[in-house]
Amino acid sequence: MKIHLIYRRLPNEVIERDDELVADLGKILIAKTEIRGMSKPLIVDGEKLIDNGYYMLYFAFINEKYDILKIYDPQLKFKGIYVDVLKYTNRWDNVIEMLDLFLDILIFPDGRYRLLDKEEIEEALKSGYIEKEVYEEAYATARNIIKRIEKGSFPPEIVNQYDL
Repeated sequence: MKIHLIYRRLPNEVIERDDELVADLGKILIAKTEIRGMSKPLIVDGEKLIDNGYYMLYFAFINEKYDILKIYDPQLKFKGIYVDVLKYTNRWDNVIEMLDLFLDILIFPDGRYRLLDKEEIEEALKSGYIEKEVYEEAYATARNIIKRIEKGSFPPEIVNQYDL
């Protein structure tokens, strides 16, 4: 079965695709897809973590302010967990819609983490794509996730129960 993803990023970027549904748990949808269309790889701390031809198993948490991507290279070696900070995740039937709020958190397999794309959210605020309230909401969500990472309570247990 397929799930249709609508991924929005301000000011006007929209990615739509149909992904393979792995599990429908009601408030959590798990799907997988091959990564395509990247203009350049994501390299953090000297490690290539995401690129075209890599795979992701993603967890869409309905009514939460984040999603989680488990990233694998073409040989299916686990590269880490990528967390998108979101304004919303909505669902109707076999459609998921998300609005990205620029900030991302990368969790390496060894437990290190990095807050990414701070310059992008700063630019979005300066350009008027988001209001100060949304900017603050995004940082509050990111801080909450980081606290949970540091306490060992993030990602949610469901993420550890699924692999490619």
